[in-house]
Amino acid sequence: MTLPARRRRTILVVEDDDLLRRLITTALMFDGFDTREARSGMEALRMLDRSRPDLIVLDLLLPGIDGFAVRAELAGHPSTRHLPVVIITATDVSPEDVRAACLLRKPFEVSAVVSAVRTCLRPAGV
Repeated sequence: MTLPARRRRTILVVEDDDLLRRLITTALMFDGFDTREARSGMEALRMLDRSRPDLIVLDLLLPGIDGFAVRAELAGHPSTRHLPVVIITATDVSPEDVRAACLLRKPFEVSAVVSAVRTCLRPAGV
């Protein structure tokens, strides 16, 4: 009997720092994820209108619409309310402030982002 192929999960990386965004994206791709990139909150919201990723890696300090507003927008819609989000930030916020189970403070090792993505994608109780 042949097992069905597992669908690769897609991660949207929202980070305005080009180098950091590429580092995170590359690490996730090497770990077997499909990735998409956004440089701003507005770009991320437009991408979310077209298709839903399995998880978002979201910087809070973004030009224009910041990560706080993106997170609030996600939380306000039934279709994105339960979308897992890994927050990456240099700010002094708590996971409760941004309603995110996974929060990484800059500076961090890129491998920590991959670990956080894997943890936040894992169903509760597994």
